[in-house]
Amino acid sequence: MTLICAGVVGAMTCWFSATAIMPALIADWSLTASQAGWLTNAVQIGFVLGALASSLVNLPDIVRMTRLITLAALLAAAANAVLLLQPGFGIAIAARLVTGVALAGLYPPAMKLMATWFLRGRGLAMGFLIAGLTLGSSMPHLFRALGGGVDWRVVVMASTLAAIVSALIFGLLVREGPHGFGRATFDPRQALAVLRNRPVFLANLGYFGHMWELYAMWAWFLAFATAARQGGVAPFGSPSVFAFVVVGSGVFGCVLGGVLSDRIGRCLTTAGMMAVSGCCAALIGLAFAGPAWVLMLVAVIWGISIIGDSAQFSAAVTELADRRLVGTALTLQLSIGFALTVLAIWLMPRVAALLGGWQWAFVVLVPGPLVGAAAMLRLRALPEARRLAGGRR
Repeated sequence: MTLICAGVVGAMTCWFSATAIMPALIADWSLTASQAGWLTNAVQIGFVLGALASSLVNLPDIVRMTRLITLAALLAAAANAVLLLQPGFGIAIAARLVTGVALAGLYPPAMKLMATWFLRGRGLAMGFLIAGLTLGSSMPHLFRALGGGVDWRVVVMASTLAAIVSALIFGLLVREGPHGFGRATFDPRQALAVLRNRPVFLANLGYFGHMWELYAMWAWFLAFATAARQGGVAPFGSPSVFAFVVVGSGVFGCVLGGVLSDRIGRCLTTAGMMAVSGCCAALIGLAFAGPAWVLMLVAVIWGISIIGDSAQFSAAVTELADRRLVGTALTLQLSIGFALTVLAIWLMPRVAALLGGWQWAFVVLVPGPLVGAAAMLRLRALPEARRLAGGRR
């Protein structure tokens, strides 16, 4: 489990490597606000395209997982390194798109790989895996904060090196566990069969509500923190440090979500986490003007709760879907969920402009956790929910 999580941390540093250095890229490359936003959204789109393509050909269920993940990590490192060449906006967008495609070949198979090692305690194990994703996603903010005035290329080089280390871990040290799911044959109709499974559909609907909120918050919290500092409220002194702490605090949420899910149930845990995160999205605007400790408290609670349920939607799919199609089911869940993030990330700065600033912009995210919580409570009422977490719904 430790090696799989470490590998995920390394590769996922590529996800927000451009987002963390966005102010520097805007200055050096003379980017507009719209162009800057697309450097983040291109990764999301690439992930969606990669995940959809791999699910349609059942790639996660017909290719050996460690091989697929190793190649994906190497591709992510290469695409991320393209930024060092300062290739111009068009090629940079293409490189970020390829980064997303590569991560689609790593993240869903890594979840399936983790599941092969656990029958009992799978929720906690998946929680640790998503904690690795969370830590990796937050690391570019830390690289930037620690670098201070250091050139933005250092952040890109650090994240590229981390992805190469990830490839070495999966290529040389990791193997599949004893609880495999079997292999599928190529058949695009199998993806449709996954979508028609009602319990899986409800777990997916919960995940979609969760994803509407998650990546929009992660992508734009640095902008929110920067606006708060301009108003005189600066927890941790630096917006980059604040963003790292808030996103990174999700590591604790993932572990907490895993523990709760295996003890009180997947549905109750996810619905509860979304209730808390939705409240934070609604209330953080009240804390925007300070005091700083209030803003910090609401933001950290949000950072913990917004990701704490994420692994449990995937764990639920591994328990509810046809065992031959678990990889396809996971990849479909992720591809549709990440497609929603494209819209949410695109929408956020436009809402901020409409409202005259970032203070209340996050309110637009509240419907996501509301819908998601309702879906998971509906799933809890179905008899198939007894298959979740050994009967803990």
